[in-house]
Amino acid sequence: MTAVELRLLGGFGLEVEGRRIDLTPAAQRLLAFVALTPRGAERSYTAFQLWPEQSEERAKANLRSTLWRLSKAPADLIVATKTHLRLCPWVWVDVRHGLAEAAAAGSDAIVAAALPFQALDSDLLPDWYDDWLMIERERLRQLRLGSLEDAARAATAAGRFGQAVQLALATVSIDPLRESGHRLAIEAHLANGNRFDARRQYDTYARLLRNQVGAGPSPQLLRLVESFAEPAVLAPTTPHLVIEPAAAA
Repeated sequence: MTAVELRLLGGFGLEVEGRRIDLTPAAQRLLAFVALTPRGAERSYTAFQLWPEQSEERAKANLRSTLWRLSKAPADLIVATKTHLRLCPWVWVDVRHGLAEAAAAGSDAIVAAALPFQALDSDLLPDWYDDWLMIERERLRQLRLGSLEDAARAATAAGRFGQAVQLALATVSIDPLRESGHRLAIEAHLANGNRFDARRQYDTYARLLRNQVGAGPSPQLLRLVESFAEPAVLAPTTPHLVIEPAAAA
């Protein structure tokens, strides 16, 4: 069976038997749209999503033309019926198969996938601005964050603290303002006895929040750090308002 790989993380890429295949922008978008709807995409809906500014008849004509061009590729990519479109089952897609394979392989594979320029480090088609991509991009982002955070918790529980920190910091690189990633890094540092590293992570997050949104971390996160630190080590990152009692008349 012909080996076909479709990559959508970090940008569009199609390979057939290890050879890169160039497609027109319209063909790329059609293939990506169908790949992101694994249960199949209705033809009229697909045409409307990909050519929203065209009339219904023009959009359907564009779809037929693009399907014809895709049929000239060196491997079958889309199964087209009168009503629906579906990706051929032998097409490997990084968004679906690659992430599932990493999750099934365990935390070591997730660590590798989270390294710079690897699967979990990349956004879905970052150079595309199509409206139909927005929800899928956010869904995938939340999936990546959840997978990394689950793996970080498991690594901490298993005593693999260095790995837990790397996984937690991978979530921080995806969403620097998300507190749960910083919390996981802090928890891993504390579990490993590295109180100063935990405080450094907290201070980094506190500065980021103060500079970006003018707020601070949750009181629960501060209490977590303080509960493992000596009183002399910790000083408040932001001044606290102290109300002095009124002097007696």
